Amino acid sequence: MVRAAVMPGPGMPVEVREFEDPVLEPGAVLLETIYSEVCGTDCHLHHGRLAGVPYPIIPGHVSVGRILEIAGQVADIEGVPFRVGETVGFLDVHETCGRCWYCLVAKASTRCPYRRVYGITYSADDGLLGGWSERIYLKPGVRIVRLPDNVSPETYIAGGCGLPTAFHAVERAAIRMADTVVIQGSGPVGLCATALARMSGAGTIVTIGAPELRLDLAAEFGADETVDVGHTSAEQRVEHVRDVTSGRGADVVIEASGNPAAVVEGLAVTRDNGVYVIVGQYTDNGTVEINPHTDINRKHVDIRGCWGLDFSHLYRAVAMLSRSVGRIPWEKTITKRYSLREAGEALRDVEELRVVKAVIEPSAVLSRRAYSTHLSPGVLPSSTARQNSPFALS
Repeated sequence: MVRAAVMPGPGMPVEVREFEDPVLEPGAVLLETIYSEVCGTDCHLHHGRLAGVPYPIIPGHVSVGRILEIAGQVADIEGVPFRVGETVGFLDVHETCGRCWYCLVAKASTRCPYRRVYGITYSADDGLLGGWSERIYLKPGVRIVRLPDNVSPETYIAGGCGLPTAFHAVERAAIRMADTVVIQGSGPVGLCATALARMSGAGTIVTIGAPELRLDLAAEFGADETVDVGHTSAEQRVEHVRDVTSGRGADVVIEASGNPAAVVEGLAVTRDNGVYVIVGQYTDNGTVEINPHTDINRKHVDIRGCWGLDFSHLYRAVAMLSRSVGRIPWEKTITKRYSLREAGEALRDVEELRVVKAVIEPSAVLSRRAYSTHLSPGVLPSSTARQNSPFALS
C-alpha cells in the first residue's frame, strides 16, 4: 500500500490515506517521491479558491522523485531512454491537446481547455496523481526531465514551481541589459524572478516584499535593494523607485505578489513606455480601481499577463538552475521539511509566512511528535494573511 496526504475538500482536515500500488499502463512511469513542494497554490486549494478542483485531491503539483518502474521505453526530449533509479522531475501540466486553436494557432498551450495539472485538477479517486504521496504515477505522455549531475533533489525542489513560473514571467518581460527592474513579491516566485532578472542582465533590481527572512534571501538572489512592505507605505515605495530612476520609474516591473493592490502600485512604478508583467494573480482575490487614461493609455505602458508554464519553461529553468549552482543559494529557500502527517502544519506555516518554502518528504517520520493534520476551516485565514503581508504567497 502507498500512503498519501489527501485534501478531502475546502477547509476540511488534511488526512493520510492508503492507496493500492498502481498497475502501469504502457508508457507510464512510477516514481518514489523524494520531495514535493507546498506552495501558495496549495493554500488556495485548501480555501477552495480555485474553480473546478475535483476534491478529494492529493496535492503537490511540483515534485522530484526516483524512478521505480517503467512500462516499456520512455525517453527524454533528446530521445535518451529513462532508466530505473534515475532522479527526475516532470511537468505538472498534462493532457494539453496540441490540436485546439490555442495550441495550434495562438501558440499558447497554457490556455488549452483540455490541460490538466497534477496535484490540482486530478482527483485522488483517479490515482496517485499528486506529490504529497510516497509514490507518483506519471501517466503516458507526461513530460519528464532528467536532473543534471550537479543538481540535487534539494536544489531542484528549491527552485520548485517558482523557478519555471518566474522563467515564463521574465521571458514575457523581455528584460534588456542595464534595465531597472522591480519585483513585487519576495515569495518563491519573486525570489526566482529576482535571480533570473539578474541572469538576464538587469542593471538595478529592487525587490519589494516581506518578511525580513525573505528579503534577506532576495539580496542573496541578486536584488540590489529590498523594500519591506511592513515598514513602508505604497506612496513611500513609489517615491523610492522614482528616486532610484531619476523620476522616471522602472523599465520593467514584475508582479509576483498575489495581492490585487500590488497592481495599482506596480503601474505607478512602471515608467512611461515600460513593461508590466502580472504573474502573481493566480486566484481571484478581488478587484482594484485604476484609471485607464492616466495609468495605462497616457503612460503608453505595455501590460502583459502570464499564466502557467509549458515544458520549454521547465526545461530551460532546469538548465539555468544547473548553470547557477554555487552562485545562487537555491537551497536556502527550503526552510523546513515535513512528513505526510505534518502536511497540515506545512500549509499553516506557508500561509502564515513562517517559512520561505516548505517541502513534503514522504519518507520522513514525524520529526518531533505525533502531529494532527486536522485543521478547522478557520485555521488558515487567507484574508488576514493578505492584509498583514500584501506580498505573501507567490
